[in-house]
Amino acid sequence: MSEQLGDLIRAVEATLFAAEEPMTAEALAGYLGDAPAGKVRDALSELAKHYAERGIHLVERGKRWHFETAPDLAHLLRREREQLRKLSRAATEVLAIIAYHEPVSRAEIESIRGVQTSGGTLDVLMEAGWVKIAGRREVPGRPTIYATTPEFLDHFGLTSRKDLPGIAELRATGLLDPVDDAYDLLMGDDDEAETVDGEESSGDLHEDASEAS
Repeated sequence: MSEQLGDLIRAVEATLFAAEEPMTAEALAGYLGDAPAGKVRDALSELAKHYAERGIHLVERGKRWHFETAPDLAHLLRREREQLRKLSRAATEVLAIIAYHEPVSRAEIESIRGVQTSGGTLDVLMEAGWVKIAGRREVPGRPTIYATTPEFLDHFGLTSRKDLPGIAELRATGLLDPVDDAYDLLMGDDDEAETVDGEESSGDLHEDASEAS
C-alpha cells in the first residue's frame, strides 16, 4: 500500500467517524479537497476489509457509507423491548410496489394493486422514512412520483435494490402464493376487502425497538 493511499484511508476513516450521517464516495472526495473519487472508493474498500472482523463494521447502504456495530455484538449495546406496530396490508403492498417499480406515481400504484390507494398510506410510509417524493412525471398533469430511501435499505439490511428478493425467493418463503391470491380475487374475500378510503384490515408486526444504552 502506498503512503499516499494510507494517508487517504486515515482521512476517510476520520471523516466517516465524525460524520453525522452516511456519506457517498463523491461526498467524501469533495470534503477531502476534491480527492479522486476512484481513490476514495479504494480507501473505502480497504477500510471495509480492515473492519470486517472487528467490533464495528464499515458498510455501504444505498451508495452511502457509515460505521455500525457488528451484528453479533449488537445485543451488548441495546435494551430490547417489544413494540407493537400496526402496518396495514395496503401499506405493505404499496411499499413493495414502490421498491420494485420505483420511481412510481400513485396512479401507477393503484393500477398495479387494482384498488384506490389512500393518501394516508403513503403518508405513513414517508413518516417512517422509507419512502420519499422523487419528483414529478413529465406527462400531462405532472403527477408526483415516489421512491424508496436509504433508510429503507438500511432498515432491511440491503446494500441496494438489487438485493431485493426475486419472485422465486418470495414464493419459496411462502410470501407469494398466486393460487391463493387468484382464489381470493375470484371469491371476493370479505375479510380482506379494501375500501376507497384505505381503511383495510391491518396485520400486527412485532419489531424489536433498540435504544442505545
